[in-house]
Amino acid sequence: MEYKLKDTGSSTAFKYGYLLKKIFPYIRPVMGRALLNLFIAIPLGLLDGVVALSLKPYLDYVVNGSPEQTWSFMGHSVYIQSWLAFIIPFGIVAFALLQGILKYLCNYLTDWTGNKISNSLKVDLFKKLTSLDSRFYDINTSGLVLSRFLTDPETASKNVINTLKSFIVSLFGLMGLVAVLLYNSAILAVIGVVVMGIAITPVALIRKRIKKVSNATMVVVGNMTTIFNETFSGNKIMTAYNLQKVQNSKFDNQINEQFNLTMSLTKRVGWMSPIMYFVCSIGIALVMAFGNHLILSGQLSAGSFASFVTSLLLLYKPAKNLGGDLANLQTTFVAMSRVFELFDLQPEITSGTKMIDDLKDEITFNNVNFEYEKNVPVLKNFNLRVKKNETIALVGNSGGGKSTVVSLLPRFYDVTSGSILLDGVDIREFNLNALRNKISFVFQDNFMFSGTIRENIMLGNPDASEDDLKQVLKLAHLDEFISTLANGIDTELGERGTTLSGGQRQRVAIARAMIKNSPIVILDEATSALDNESEAIVQKALDNLMQNKTVFVIAHRLSTISNADRIAVIHDGELAELGRHDELIKNEDGFYKKLYDMQFKMQEEV
Repeated sequence: MEYKLKDTGSSTAFKYGYLLKKIFPYIRPVMGRALLNLFIAIPLGLLDGVVALSLKPYLDYVVNGSPEQTWSFMGHSVYIQSWLAFIIPFGIVAFALLQGILKYLCNYLTDWTGNKISNSLKVDLFKKLTSLDSRFYDINTSGLVLSRFLTDPETASKNVINTLKSFIVSLFGLMGLVAVLLYNSAILAVIGVVVMGIAITPVALIRKRIKKVSNATMVVVGNMTTIFNETFSGNKIMTAYNLQKVQNSKFDNQINEQFNLTMSLTKRVGWMSPIMYFVCSIGIALVMAFGNHLILSGQLSAGSFASFVTSLLLLYKPAKNLGGDLANLQTTFVAMSRVFELFDLQPEITSGTKMIDDLKDEITFNNVNFEYEKNVPVLKNFNLRVKKNETIALVGNSGGGKSTVVSLLPRFYDVTSGSILLDGVDIREFNLNALRNKISFVFQDNFMFSGTIRENIMLGNPDASEDDLKQVLKLAHLDEFISTLANGIDTELGERGTTLSGGQRQRVAIARAMIKNSPIVILDEATSALDNESEAIVQKALDNLMQNKTVFVIAHRLSTISNADRIAVIHDGELAELGRHDELIKNEDGFYKKLYDMQFKMQEEV
């Protein structure tokens, strides 16, 4: 299955057996409560007919009956009129109380089982999300990902029990009321049921329309979430460039699109309710006309007729609910089909089996070709050998492929062709976690997770000792800064570490890389966003990090690369030059000399 989440529809949306089989493992742990819930729904629906059924004896024996009429009960004569006049009102109250208790139990069990299923599904989907490769995050918007991984599971799992419960309540309510109709008059029941069947038939015609609108609405919700995320994360750019109107316009467009979709569904589905009312009114008129004939001819009592009409009127609600439940069930299955499409996503980067202890000799890029998009090469026949404990700087024009080189080493992406070797072994043969444990990263914009400074540093090595932590704080030049904080290293960071300056964030990231103590270190523009004073402190921390390590340095500043053992000049995805600074600078026609004159010469003079 492709990584791009562009097709919001699903070929399995109407394969109910397949979808129920897929979700059954999540229902199985709560099966006992789920079945109890559905079992309670049966009497809950059947009790709808109790009031209608009670009207027959009430009218026939209490209102129109004789006070002298008796029943023989256990050898005693019981006056029917007075006995029923006493029992029926209290019976109705008792049944209402019972129905209320059953409804409470049913609702509680529905929420309990629904949330349990939903939570289990979300946990597994999040595991799936964290297993996917960098390319998945490159080609999908955050809003679409959030919608597919959070909203759909909620609809698919939490609603499935609730919809089934509601469906059973409506179905058995319908059956109970039909039974009352048949009990009172089989002829009238046929008329009423046929008319009611005609009234709810249009429900079957809207399945595809519901699916289409559901898919389109999901896209709109995803777009709206993306706009929220961009506004939150890019609030400073938005303010600096006065982009409020642009963002407002984007959001307004999505709101209008959502409104149009909602109204489109209303136009196509909303006509069902008035048509059902109209058809039902015809049925009631026919029943009343024929019922009058039956009463006048003595074939039907007034109590039976009143009970019948009441049942027929009450029948409309479960019949309508049944139609709505079928529509909701279809929406649930549409969401469910999209959810299980996500489970079918497979990481493109697969793990090997070999373990790696340490880098013993060299890293080799052997005829590496790579492209993010098909037929758009980024690296072309790239060859490079890096010895153990060598520091190599990667320089070149922006977009030349420097960051791509270091992204291939930990297998954020896999080479299109060629190979990358560690001590002669293709990195694709190594266990993925073992490979990445041997590589530490310091980026230009290092992500800080919610939590404390300590927690962010210890992410590099959760098993590190307190002495190890103190050592890296000193080597990363964080100790003095942390000593000024009220809570020290246990100070809570703002979201993405916004409470720290750029230099402080970099030093926390360096400490995180240090405590990991990996033999390979990648510095991707680690000081390019800092002022001179911050850069000086961070550079000292980087020098400590780089000791006795194999280091790849990507930089735009001469100070960062001047001490590199070798400099690899990358131009248009190819290795254009390789050597030390003093060697490369002598080649007047070389790429490095031109790059130096454009970018580094003024820095050196300063």
